[in-house]
Amino acid sequence: MSASLRQYWDLTKPRVVALIVFTAIVGMFLAVPGLPPLKESVLGFLGIWLAASSAAAINQLLDARIDAKMARTSWRPIVAGQVSPRQALVFALALGAASMLILVLWVNWITAALTFASLIGYAVIYTVFLKRATPQNIVIGGIAGAAPPLLGWAAVTGMRNEWDWAHALLLVLIIFVWTPPHFWALAIFRREDYARALVPMLPVTHGVHYTRWQILFYTVLLVVVTVLPWVTGMSGLFYLGGALVLGAVFLGYAWKLMDPPDELYAMKVFNYSIVYLMALFAFLLLDHWLMPWLAPAAPFELQPLA
Repeated sequence: MSASLRQYWDLTKPRVVALIVFTAIVGMFLAVPGLPPLKESVLGFLGIWLAASSAAAINQLLDARIDAKMARTSWRPIVAGQVSPRQALVFALALGAASMLILVLWVNWITAALTFASLIGYAVIYTVFLKRATPQNIVIGGIAGAAPPLLGWAAVTGMRNEWDWAHALLLVLIIFVWTPPHFWALAIFRREDYARALVPMLPVTHGVHYTRWQILFYTVLLVVVTVLPWVTGMSGLFYLGGALVLGAVFLGYAWKLMDPPDELYAMKVFNYSIVYLMALFAFLLLDHWLMPWLAPAAPFELQPLA
């Protein structure tokens, strides 16, 4: 990969986008029995990936001033002068336009509308306003970041009934509740960066001790929320077992973070949170597709709403 291509690739935050697209793919598989339709899956994947990449590039363009003051982001292409703001804008708009074209013409309009709303929510509402306005920025803004499973579900079903909405939004809820403990762990470790950049992250405005309690609270809530796919009959015992084990480990990390052995421990929590979400959605997929015989009826089944 040439240097210029590499710099444009870095504009898309590929590791972050990979996690986003993975949850969207799981949403596609959970939406239908067996394999999802090939055309809608492939084109939906491409459209969602392009939109997420566009949002990431817009985020870097609008956050260049902040990124320059933070050690974690000072290497990014716009800050380093490797890509000009104009080039980044044209690149981001091209990705976004291609995404909308694909989703409107070859997938369905509702996926295009939801994807566009998610793009605007993250790239504009979160980046321009929420990030600078409130320490609850990633809680409120997390709605946009939690949307990919809904987008994947919509791509293969068109969201034709209430049942689709109920189950897809349950996946959104899981990521929404996961976001605060995930991001606040990073914010604790990088709090001096955020303070220098005048970004009101929770550890900066309310202190590290308060943020640790919030991480613990949201982690407990996350464990409860991740049981809901089993409670509603969406997933079976295989998923439930995996979710409980993963959640117990996450709770252990969050509890130990209350009195960590060293400053680096917050990054261990952050890194585990990424593994946690990937593994949780992998359990959802395996339970749904590969091991249906391990999923007996749950105590309460969510029925389609007439």
